[in-house]
Amino acid sequence: MAINMRKGFRFTPYEAPNLSPFDKLFEIFQELITHTSGDFDEAIDWLRELDKEYELTSDDYTIEDFIEDLKAKGYIREEFEDGGGKMGKEGDQGDEGGGKGSISITAKLERMIRQRALNQIFGKIKRSGSGNHKTGKSGRGDEHTGEFREYRYGDGLDRISMTESIKNAQINHGIGNFMLDEGDLVVEDTQYKAQMSTVLMIDISHSMILYGEDRITPAKKVAMALAELITTRYPKDTLDILVFGNDAWPIPIKDLPYLKVGPYHTNTVAGLQLAMDMLRRKRNTNKQIFMITDGKPSCLRMPDGTYYKNSVGLDEYIVEKCYAMASQARKLHIPITTFMIAEDPYLMQFIREFTQANKGKAFYTGLKGLGEMIFEDYENNRRKRLKG
Repeated sequence: MAINMRKGFRFTPYEAPNLSPFDKLFEIFQELITHTSGDFDEAIDWLRELDKEYELTSDDYTIEDFIEDLKAKGYIREEFEDGGGKMGKEGDQGDEGGGKGSISITAKLERMIRQRALNQIFGKIKRSGSGNHKTGKSGRGDEHTGEFREYRYGDGLDRISMTESIKNAQINHGIGNFMLDEGDLVVEDTQYKAQMSTVLMIDISHSMILYGEDRITPAKKVAMALAELITTRYPKDTLDILVFGNDAWPIPIKDLPYLKVGPYHTNTVAGLQLAMDMLRRKRNTNKQIFMITDGKPSCLRMPDGTYYKNSVGLDEYIVEKCYAMASQARKLHIPITTFMIAEDPYLMQFIREFTQANKGKAFYTGLKGLGEMIFEDYENNRRKRLKG
């Protein structure tokens, strides 16, 4: 008797994951500490406001308990200022305790924030052991292609496929008179792997927080996620990060959570000059620049140290300097990929001409999907042909 088996989907009510009181608050706290650029006091103030509105805590577990757990787990540290204005870690004051205390996040929490940004933007990416980049060209390497070729002088013995080589010997010489010579040997082909040096430029001009839109936090998250991706999946690659406003300067990865905008104009030329100087020192063959910006170039530093600024429209003198830098990067085989967080037609036209001068790429995007675009472009650039 046939049994009528019914197939389909069974829907059940959503059940939230069973998190401890600390874990629930910690997830929110990490987001707040990113938005407040590492300001612990401001993040806790926001957490208290959210607690009042959404009742995140209870009498059994309060915000104060959460702060103590952060200290116990090594996510924050408390420092005290003595009479001489010097800071010391918690416990240095002994029992006197007359100093004013301040709380800051630790390197452990900085790393967790980068990992969280990676998971938020790029998803849970599987780590690879060597972390090198395919070029799409066959050669000596350790990425197997699944195809075989004849043995060539200089190939390592560990590359020889014994199964395929013995099969060739049997076909070529027969089983009764078995012999194996050089002509029977085949090796499994591999792909040569290249290393990549990337400079990420982040615009920190005042326009990154204008018009009621926080643009610096998503850019900061992308930078943290990219840094975590490269250090874990592609450890042989290099990533340098610089920020540019009136001037440009490099920042270490550990300072990304604290990144803020300033009362700056946009000196794109200074950023590109510094990025190319950084890449000139790299031995890797593959080099690239990623630039995240939302504003037009509006500033130049003159030879005498003064600043030439013009925020009205596109200044022809500044724009021509930008085009010249793009052409110079092209001659050095350094493609520039611009992620433009703006939709003004005249700015998009400027970026199109800038990209054409460099033979690079441009993405016109809002804040949503910015991380995915940068990740996809980074992965695609891994496979590009090496420049000699």
